[in-house]
Formats: sequence, C-alpha cells, structure tokens
Amino acid sequence: MRADFPRHEFPREAADLSRGSRVGGDRAAFLAFVQDEASEAAIRGGLADWGGGVALRRGGIATAIKALEREATPHVLLVDIAGIDDPVEQLEALAGICTPDVRVLVVGDNTEISFYRQLTRELGVAEYAHKPLTRDGTARLFGPFLAGGATESDATRRGGQVVSVCGARGGVGSTTVAVHLAMHLAEVSRGHVVLLDMHLRRGTTGLMFGVRPPPGLRVALENPERVDGLFLERCAVPIGDRLKLIAAEEPMDAMPTPSIEGVAGLIGLLRQRFNYVVVDLRMPPGPTERAVLAASRLLLTVMAPDVASIRATIAARKLVSGGAARMMTVLNRDGLTGGLKRKHVIEGLGTAPDVTIADLPKLLPRAANLGRPALAHSAALRRALAPVTEEIAAVHTAAPHAGLLARLLGGSA
Repeated sequence: MRADFPRHEFPREAADLSRGSRVGGDRAAFLAFVQDEASEAAIRGGLADWGGGVALRRGGIATAIKALEREATPHVLLVDIAGIDDPVEQLEALAGICTPDVRVLVVGDNTEISFYRQLTRELGVAEYAHKPLTRDGTARLFGPFLAGGATESDATRRGGQVVSVCGARGGVGSTTVAVHLAMHLAEVSRGHVVLLDMHLRRGTTGLMFGVRPPPGLRVALENPERVDGLFLERCAVPIGDRLKLIAAEEPMDAMPTPSIEGVAGLIGLLRQRFNYVVVDLRMPPGPTERAVLAASRLLLTVMAPDVASIRATIAARKLVSGGAARMMTVLNRDGLTGGLKRKHVIEGLGTAPDVTIADLPKLLPRAANLGRPALAHSAALRRALAPVTEEIAAVHTAAPHAGLLARLLGGSA
C-alpha cells in the first residue's frame, strides 16, 4: 500500500494563499509541524517574505496525524519525519486522514537521493528537504507553495475512491445501505467522506440524517461551470466531523436535466476534496449515472430476498462486466418474512452474496423516521458492513455491542 498525496493545482478560490493564514472556510493555508527550534526558525524566516499565512506547531508527523484527525486538512502541510524508523508507514497513515487535494512537504534527516525520489516520485510528496534547514533553502523550496504555485504540469492526478450504491430494483434499501456505509467509512477510516445523493427529486438521505439539504446540486449538475470549490461551501451539509452530505429535494413536478459534463466535474472535484465519495445512484443507469460508474472503483448492488431482485442483480452484473468498477452484491433484509431463504437466493444468483444484512424490521424504520441513523446502535449492521469497509479502506473493523437506544428502538445486536 502506498501513500497517495495528489499533486493537484489549488482550487481557484485558494490560488493566492498569501492573503491570510486561512482560506476556503476553516482550512489553513500552510500548516507546518516541526520538531526542533532551529527548523522552526528557518521556516519562519525563510517564508516571511512570501506574505505570511504560515502556522507552525511543535511536533513530528505523529503529532500531525493526531491533530488532523480532528481538524480540517490545510491546503499545504509540512511534516517532520526526522528520527522515524518507518516514515513511509507514517506517511500512509497521514494520507488516510487528509483530503486528497492537500500538498504535502516533508523535512527529515535522510540525505540519500534515492529516499528523495521515493517520497516525491512514488509516494506523491510535493517536496522533501533534509536538515539542517536554512532560510534560503526553505524560501526556495517551500515558498512557491505558500504563494499557490509550484504546480507540475505532468503531475499525475490522483484522488479519493468513488463507491456507487444502487438498488437492483426499487424499495430494496439501497439508500439505507449508502447512508450507513458512508458513516461507517468516516468512523473507522478517519478519512474525509462525502455522500452524494443522485436522486434529485425523491432522495431520502437528508431525511435519514434529520437535515434539509440546501439548494444548488441541480444547478451544478446542469451547468458544469458552476461546479467549483465554492459549491462545496454552499451545498455540503456537515454530518459529524468527517462526513458531509450533498443532496437535493427538488419538487416532484421538476424536470432536472443533469449533464454528463456537470456530473463528471462534480465527481472530479469531490475526489480532490474527499478520501471516499459514496454515491447513492439511480438504476437502471442513464448517461449521467454511467459517468459516475465510469469513475467508480466499486459498485454495491443492493437486493432483497425475492425473485425480482435476483433477476435485476444478474442484469446489473452483466451491465458492469468489463467496466472499471468491481461489483459486490448486498443481500438486504435477509430473513424477511415471506422472502426467499438465503440458500434459494444463492441458487438463483449462482453465487453467494458478498454481503448479507439481516432484516431489522423495527430498528431501521424507526431510526429513519427519527432522522437518526441506526449504525451506532446496531452491532449486526456494523458486522454486515465491515467487509465492505475493509475492502474500500483497507482497515480492520470491529463491531461493539448494541447500546440502550437499539433496544428501545427494537433493534437486534
């Protein structure tokens, strides 16, 4: 596994970082973590002529990781890896909690050119400098990043993973799966997660979180030029400290016409800003849904224990065959009264579902009506989602025991 720090250009609204220490909401322009007074003095003195906006803290990469688990990722981050036995492992941990558009600068005590190449060419670190730091060297190497420059025209663009969730047919609980998967990812990976609801007229993600999405998503999808960094400030609803929701509640008589360019632009922007993009997708896919699938690494097809779902799941499997996305099948509401037994579902599909979620007839409907997702109160739901989360984020998950609220809501542990 490698730390993927994308070397992207800054968003347009953050192009000039010399105007202050913070831009674009609560994101710091340039945040540095260094372990010694001499390095701190060299950075402060070397960057003084670049317009200010530098925030310095004492500590190494471990301190940075702990801080950024709770704080917004800065536009430019400098970390000190001196004295670290396995800096690559630490950089991988840092990559997991930072937004993909961060530009990472590293200082350390390794003077080998092979180490420099490993960091900058293989791991995506923007620049590396070895100690002792000097003011002139700091200004020359790090100053352009403070001004919003130092981009590389041939830099490989990387970004967060896109995971699409769709129902094999209507009413099988795909939105419920998408909501709880996004929450689980944000919790166990500590990465930045966004849930995008592509059901512009009948989406229910906002209701399940107990929030009302602001307007703007439809306009952005219909007008690609409107998809920019300011869109996130206007339309992304915070759900906890690591999860945001982008959704719409267009009236039933509305006729949204999202464009392929608008969808592709939005997905591209979200991949720059978030580690994981979970999309609640409509099926069967039209041109815009196909654009999302083309950018997806994983497609979760949610089915119920019935014949119609089996038929639709087989059709969906053929649809994505040969595409970029890998498909995982989620059997939802297993054990539903009147539904097919799991062995019959396996016979119909010709293979076992990748994920099985038990029927929770009291917990999930009541939680949805209350606008409080049930993940925190259902160990069964956590256990069911664990394989998907581990597949996406490569982290081990463990399900705690269900709490009192689950019992009050009638849930099963």
